[in-house]
Amino acid sequence: MAKILVVDDEKMIVKGIRFSLLQEGWEVDCAYDGEEGLKMAKATEYDMILLDIMLPIMDGMEVCQQIREFSNMPIIMLTAKGDDMDKIMGLEYGADDYITKPFNILEVKARMKAIMRRSHRQNETPEKRDSVIVSGDLKLDVDNERVFVNGKEVSVTAKEFDVLHLLVTNANKVYSRDRLLELVWGADYPGDARTVDVHIRRLREKIEENPSVPKYVQTKWGVGYYYRDEKAI
Repeated sequence: MAKILVVDDEKMIVKGIRFSLLQEGWEVDCAYDGEEGLKMAKATEYDMILLDIMLPIMDGMEVCQQIREFSNMPIIMLTAKGDDMDKIMGLEYGADDYITKPFNILEVKARMKAIMRRSHRQNETPEKRDSVIVSGDLKLDVDNERVFVNGKEVSVTAKEFDVLHLLVTNANKVYSRDRLLELVWGADYPGDARTVDVHIRRLREKIEENPSVPKYVQTKWGVGYYYRDEKAI
């Protein structure tokens, strides 16, 4: 049974979301300000957090950023603003996805299920993939979605892991931003290709010694991104 945390100061919205999620058989906790939401996230490992951006005491961006310091549990940002910068900033701070208010609760649940499936790897059996992938100084523990560089673990989100895993297992193959968006986020994902750019930039900051001169995740200008593995050439 999935355990969900909903953080939003609009109590009627929280009530509606909670009711709908309970119908799925999920366990739902609720918080009404950022500080309370962060405290609950520290105390419990949730399968998903729905996190509003505009919150009292501590805004959703700061809550998301602080959660990412200790956990990779999936986070969907809820925003009442239509400004693209809010959505991009949400991803910059470590969110897995965003949904703009007003939203259809059926869409919310569909997006939640998709992210949780990818996060838990429920649609992939161990026989279909190597449990450990080593490429130079980089190691991916696929079963547990962990990444190591020079033997030291780096913290990545579920989406960041999905992007890196796809690129590493298809070394030297160039993927356009649209193709990465389709493969990692799904063909029905409403976001745009800038989502990919944000995740690539964050990955480089985590796994590259010098993100400005990347060793692993390369850009083929005007085409897309690829993982460079000279042994696979």
